[in-house]
Amino acid sequence: MQDISGDRGVLKDVLREGTGDLVAPDSSVLVKYSGYLEHMDKPFDSNYFRKTPRLMKLGEDITLWGMELGLLTMRRGELARFLFKPTYAYGVLGCPPLIPPNTTVLFEIELLDFLDSAEADMFFALTAEQQDKFPLQKVLKVATTEREFGNCLFRQNRFYDAKARYKRALLLLRRRQSVPLEERHLVEADKLLVLLNLSFTYLKLGQPPQALRYGEQALSINQKNAKALFRCGQACLLMTEYEKARDFLVRAQREQPFNHDINNELKKLARDYRVYTDKEREMCQRMFSPGDDGAAGEDG
Repeated sequence: MQDISGDRGVLKDVLREGTGDLVAPDSSVLVKYSGYLEHMDKPFDSNYFRKTPRLMKLGEDITLWGMELGLLTMRRGELARFLFKPTYAYGVLGCPPLIPPNTTVLFEIELLDFLDSAEADMFFALTAEQQDKFPLQKVLKVATTEREFGNCLFRQNRFYDAKARYKRALLLLRRRQSVPLEERHLVEADKLLVLLNLSFTYLKLGQPPQALRYGEQALSINQKNAKALFRCGQACLLMTEYEKARDFLVRAQREQPFNHDINNELKKLARDYRVYTDKEREMCQRMFSPGDDGAAGEDG
């Protein structure tokens, strides 16, 4: 095994190579892990059974020094096995009753993803006045990091947390509206992505009016954007605004005629509208049909 601590306190064996850059210090990581004691088949600690492991920040959420060092040697998609001596794990005292004193532990770690948040963290620690002095490219990079955080949280079905990240990115971009004309398209392109994400997130939260609002804001940037048209159509359908839903979805279909999601939503619209009109017709028939009271009086 490879000695990555220099004193054989942390040993590493790569089971599957990863790709891309190494994990940066101060990153937030998405990992799956299992920890084992010697001569034990079952892990004493594992998150492999969780459907959506949570994002953890290096230096804050990870308590084992060995795991932190190990993660800094990993790339996305990598699977590795680590041996942590007590100094890099639970120390001389251990963690009774689960971890005996002075115990070496083995961890199997899979790095699913990581986000380098150091620059964004530093940026948000500044005042608004200081932030406004930053060059546009740096602001765009921070906004992209926030959006990527939102995407990661969205994939974990943490929609409220994802929404907060998207809104923070959107606020940053809106504060950079008064940029030179030749740079404005960069801000608008990033804004469009965030608005689309917000529209989808509000659909997931069951709040179609807000989903429609952000979808329409996306259309103000690009009126032919098929995703924005589709989200607006979905929102209107949920609000039973069938004519508006049809208008948005037909326009989306015009942009992407072979998109299955759009075509299926149009079929759903047709079904829902048919059910709606049937119910309306039945209600009208009940309102205007002769009552039974008169007939009962004649028989008496």
